[in-house]
Amino acid sequence: MTLFRLDASILPATSASRELGDLVEAEWLAAHPSSTVVRRDVAADPIVATAWRDSVTSGFTPADQQTDGQREAIALRARLADELIDADALLFTVPLYNYGVSQHVKTWFDLAYTDPRIDPQGTALRGKPATLVTVLGGNYEPGSPREGWDHSTGWLRRVFEDVWGLDLTVVHRPFTLVGVNPALDAFTDAAAELKAGAEQAAIDAGRTLAASRAA
Repeated sequence: MTLFRLDASILPATSASRELGDLVEAEWLAAHPSSTVVRRDVAADPIVATAWRDSVTSGFTPADQQTDGQREAIALRARLADELIDADALLFTVPLYNYGVSQHVKTWFDLAYTDPRIDPQGTALRGKPATLVTVLGGNYEPGSPREGWDHSTGWLRRVFEDVWGLDLTVVHRPFTLVGVNPALDAFTDAAAELKAGAEQAAIDAGRTLAASRAA
């Protein structure tokens, strides 16, 4: 059994997304103690932005005329696809950055998406169980002053559920900057409740993920 885990926080020592991901992973390992966890930290080891360009343009370039960059991009996209395809379950931990998708995650997705096995015409990932942990420093829920400013969670759900066809569970925690940013001190109690709820949701998601694959 193999769990693939992708992390994207640039601050691993204090990362709320990784903390919730750890809860999901712990439940997986409790159910599958001999399984392997394949890790890709796209913040610590980012995919170069030019890889997507080189992968795309390689499709219009005869093999004997491809550049070193194109050949390297083809090999890298295959490794990214292999990690997803070979895993029994997937775990993604992705914080909201500047109201949008982490650049590291977008670059990773764009390159993996060019592999012909997992594009919309492929079926390699369809139905695969996955958990997405997404965290937000503020609160962008309906009725909040910045409702609609979270341009990450919706995009991630779209590409994971609708494009790749994953069987996705989402663990969502807002207000992670309460206690860090004094301007949010008024929301301390609400943030504590949201944190506890997200932690329980992560545990439940981990159990669901583990149960999706028989030991």
